Amino acid sequence: MSTFDFPPSILSRPVYGRLEPRAGKSHMMIADAEGAEAILRLAAEDATLMAKSNILYIPGDTGDKYTSQLKALKPKQLYVGPSYEAAVPRLRRTLLDAHMGLQVYLAGTEGLMGQAMLEATTAGIPHSAIQTEHHGSVARRVQCVHCKGITEDVMLDPFQCSHCGLNLFVRDHYSRRLAAFQGVCIDAEDPGNVPASVELYS
Repeated sequence: MSTFDFPPSILSRPVYGRLEPRAGKSHMMIADAEGAEAILRLAAEDATLMAKSNILYIPGDTGDKYTSQLKALKPKQLYVGPSYEAAVPRLRRTLLDAHMGLQVYLAGTEGLMGQAMLEATTAGIPHSAIQTEHHGSVARRVQCVHCKGITEDVMLDPFQCSHCGLNLFVRDHYSRRLAAFQGVCIDAEDPGNVPASVELYS
């Protein structure tokens, strides 16, 4: 299994659960990399879901490991894309055409789930109605609070902002509006005094 137990944190930090089949006429499943494991488990728990499911899947560094298994589920629709950005137009169209009662399931990395949740809530789906389950990398999507640039897949703390070059401390504070954690300059009062970087959660 590719899950990770995140330590307790502040209230703004997302908390992930376990996807469970829900009653509904249509189902939207969005996953990346090892998040496919959650969808495969859902299908095993309720075989009737797939005939009503639209799956958006971004394999990432897992390559073809899960793609054939997802195809074998025979969902109503399956899109396998190169990146989340490439899938966004399709996701927005699906949400635009959705009817009341659409069930939304997100699985995989925090970056994917946060961005997909932002799209879903913007389309009018309540945050509380969207299920999430973390799988795979614990890398974060981080916004520099100084230059507002966003750096993807941050694994080190502190790290250097890819936009302005500041040394940032990765906070647990999370912005749903931006779908990103917040990074704050760690050596603002004592320039150059930067502790050695360590991997997140190590």
